[in-house]
Amino acid sequence: MENADEMNHWQETAVNGKHYEWQLSNGHLWLPIDNDHLIETHYCQPGAKGITINFSHMKVFIDFDKLLTQNVDLKVQRLSFLPQGQTEDVGWYFRDDQLWREFGSQRSLTISSGDVERQFTLNPRGSFNFTVGSSSYSLDFSTMTQTNCVTGLRRNLRRRPKLTSNAGSRSSTSASSSQLTDGGYRWEFMGDEGIWTEYNAHVCSFDSAALERQYQLNPQGQLPFKIRRFSYTLDFSSMSQANDTIGTRRAVRRTADSGSQQDSSLGTSPRWQFQDIGGMWKDYSNSKSSISSQDIERQYQQTPSGSMKFTANRFSYELNFSAMTQKNMSTTTTRSVRRLTQ
Repeated sequence: MENADEMNHWQETAVNGKHYEWQLSNGHLWLPIDNDHLIETHYCQPGAKGITINFSHMKVFIDFDKLLTQNVDLKVQRLSFLPQGQTEDVGWYFRDDQLWREFGSQRSLTISSGDVERQFTLNPRGSFNFTVGSSSYSLDFSTMTQTNCVTGLRRNLRRRPKLTSNAGSRSSTSASSSQLTDGGYRWEFMGDEGIWTEYNAHVCSFDSAALERQYQLNPQGQLPFKIRRFSYTLDFSSMSQANDTIGTRRAVRRTADSGSQQDSSLGTSPRWQFQDIGGMWKDYSNSKSSISSQDIERQYQQTPSGSMKFTANRFSYELNFSAMTQKNMSTTTTRSVRRLTQ
């Protein structure tokens, strides 16, 4: 570290349970990106090409494959730091005709993500050969491609970290340690690694009790507050928290009684939609499927890079979170899927 401030910053980040940090530089100074858990969540999905964020009152697109921005004056980097002896859990994926698939996820594959990662660590610019049945393949790490040595068919590769949850390392995010307020409501925001985190007065300007009082005064209003050197605005009508500087938003929820149910005023649980015939986007909640947006969101929070199956009428479908697609298991028809947050 160049100075004591940087050392303190890294120590604080480690204490908070994060093993990564996303930063942008204008050529003079590397600055941490606030709410970078949102970037990390997308980055861990192999189907994600990139993400657009607001930074210094401008929109910045981050290309995950090249780790570059579309603004030539801005550089981006993802730093990873783990305790000595620990390594990051990484997934290796290849793109087949429709989806991104992880090595080792199919029985026919003789190698796993761990096998590929070990070879990559030995020579990040080299290659790795393996066989599947009677076919032989070559992985080229410099071009991030997989080539069938017999047919010459080439497929793209991606290397992405696995999304992890460090809830146990952050006492402030533990629901069991959080007590209900006098008003009977707990106020939480979507914190790092996708963990719901309660507002605490020693961290920000308000705790749950104070937020509930403000909410009762004006359920459709807004409330400014600060966390360390950043200023935020909590919008009760959309149940979201925005960073006033870079515009990054976090979901907010108001939980009643035992915390098992959200207040009916929430109304901002992410909406899941599929693209129907003619290009129209339709809510799962309004379709004739056996699942709702809430069902999908619960499964997504558990395995953001996984998949889930459901039925609609007489057909079975698979919803793939990595590729954000819905596939009819009988006809193989594939439709685009999107997740809308307010």
